[in-house]
Amino acid sequence: MIIAEIAQAHDGSLGTAHAYIEALSDTGVDAVKFQTHIAEAESSQFEPFRVKFSKQDKTRLEYWKRMEFTIDQWKELKSHAESLNMEFISSPFSLRAVEILEEVGVKRYKIGSGEVSNFLMLEKIAGTGKPMILSSGMSNWNELDKAVLFLQDYGNQLSILQCTTAYPTQPDQWGLNVIAELKSRYQVPVGFSDHSGDIFGCLAAATLGAEIFEFHVVFDKRQFGPDTQASITIDQTKTLVKGIRAIQTALLNPIVKDDNQGFTALKQIFEKSLAINKDLPKGHIISLADLESKKPKGYGIPANQFDEVVGKELSKNLEKWEFLNWEDLIKINHE
Repeated sequence: MIIAEIAQAHDGSLGTAHAYIEALSDTGVDAVKFQTHIAEAESSQFEPFRVKFSKQDKTRLEYWKRMEFTIDQWKELKSHAESLNMEFISSPFSLRAVEILEEVGVKRYKIGSGEVSNFLMLEKIAGTGKPMILSSGMSNWNELDKAVLFLQDYGNQLSILQCTTAYPTQPDQWGLNVIAELKSRYQVPVGFSDHSGDIFGCLAAATLGAEIFEFHVVFDKRQFGPDTQASITIDQTKTLVKGIRAIQTALLNPIVKDDNQGFTALKQIFEKSLAINKDLPKGHIISLADLESKKPKGYGIPANQFDEVVGKELSKNLEKWEFLNWEDLIKINHE
């Protein structure tokens, strides 16, 4: 599953949110994801800015208020996404947000890294019975173990994403090794949530068997917003999706290296026969300096048998660039 996260890139504009959905519709992503923020329910005047990007919001609380949409607006966004064959997902950040998303009718929940230890929130979401994608960004193994154990009692379909909560995430922070550890430890589908601001992290995760991919998107890397530097553009999204699909196809189709029957005709063309690189008289003793290899195979002694030719005597004159065959050599004991 490939999820393009719009998050707050819409900057509180419903029209811009719809524009993102439209733009992502031909990139090949499976889902578009938002974040549902209810300012008074999730935040307070004491919450600091993670990144002080805004010159119009005095506090983080004011910013979250600008990010709010009504239930009807969320329904419109969901309908728009589904009309373009993309699933609508939104991460809740309060119990009230879960209630809103239930009314909107989401199919699954993505739980942000900061909510892994929020068992009050996890209980509310698990109670819906819907699939849950849990991001592991801020959690150590002990915290993640507790969350998974808590959720297992509810029986929801669970997936976990390797994630590093750094914006943007540098290559030495990707934690690609954790993908295999998560699979082994929890025996659930595992994915990669990327904040690197480029396509390489997700492509690398795909080669390691990640099954879910999530990344932030923006129209332009110069635009206003807290996640811009950790996002990729719409054009990059199209390239990334193509790459992920290609890698997954490759992983599902392992090559048997000993089975090269399909290359028989090409081997005949590309493999080479021994030839002479200068005019040589009868009786000449062949040296390595006399030899060349030329296409195609089958017109002279196979090139991989050159060592059997060196030191042998010519039985006749040969002209420059002629192929060299066994009958051109004296006293060759060759089967």
